[in-house]
Amino acid sequence: MKAEYFRYLLEFKRPGGTSRGVLHEKETFILEISENGNKGIGECAVFRGLSFDDRPDYEQKLQWLCENIHRDSEFLKDELKEFPSIWFGYEQAVLNLKHGNNLYFPSEFTEGGKAIVINGLIWMGDIHYMEEQIQDKLEKGFHCIKLKIGVNWKSEHEILQKLRQKFSKEMLELRVDANGGFSKDEAIIVLQQLAELQIHSIEQPIKAGNWNDMAELCADTPTPIALDEELIGIVDLNEKNKLLDTVKPQYIILKPSLIGGFSGSDEWISIAEERKINWWITSALESNIGLNAISQYTFTKKNPMPQGLGTGSLFVNNFKSDLDLRGELLYFKK
Repeated sequence: MKAEYFRYLLEFKRPGGTSRGVLHEKETFILEISENGNKGIGECAVFRGLSFDDRPDYEQKLQWLCENIHRDSEFLKDELKEFPSIWFGYEQAVLNLKHGNNLYFPSEFTEGGKAIVINGLIWMGDIHYMEEQIQDKLEKGFHCIKLKIGVNWKSEHEILQKLRQKFSKEMLELRVDANGGFSKDEAIIVLQQLAELQIHSIEQPIKAGNWNDMAELCADTPTPIALDEELIGIVDLNEKNKLLDTVKPQYIILKPSLIGGFSGSDEWISIAEERKINWWITSALESNIGLNAISQYTFTKKNPMPQGLGTGSLFVNNFKSDLDLRGELLYFKK
């Protein structure tokens, strides 16, 4: 078995606004492994500024993997536990080598007969840009919309109020993602305002790492709270259990490229379900390679909630897509 990788820079069609700043490009690494004339491809989707493995020796570790690709997978997994996005790429490449074509998790989804319901993502920007995006999603038939918030709450609150005046909770599910943009005191007020608008949930209202503050918010929140960035960097099973036992969130958000790939996601799902904590899966600006693999994985988990999967349409220079979005339904191109 042989392996090689190459760096690839994805360029945004329009800069993406988040509470952490504006994104113009997204670096990623493509891993290819080959054996007996067959090839498997995966994406090591490091997220600079957010990934646990955003560190100077990243490419050095990727080169190490290529040199040790013949080693036992359990050995590699242990060696890569602090490089979740590299492990994520390795898992994809091995699965693709096994199944061929563009397959990672063969299912009714990859046969083209079944779809995944996704939410429509609204990027931050001025009020007109956000309203423009919302109108587009509504016209396409989305019944669940997620808005990035936490930059200008006054304007964001106004948009949510307008939406709720037009569409009831039954007609339109609204989710918000703060990316840790509020202080604890601000979050208490925001959670109440969101409850008045019957918002489905808020992702990461305060910065990750403040377990006790987050636990206090979750214990008494009128709006369900979902942990997102909070999961990043926690690789030990005991620590994962400790986090969920301490914070007791209503939901957790799973981003395979940031939490140790599919095996890491499976572990989080298992310990969350033991505690009656619900979850959904979200992509994290992967290219169409990683997005395809995440979508195939997501279908196998049979979660009926709208999932937070991207469509690969944010970039001008993405790879060819195997996915087809029809309204809010994501299909695999048979």
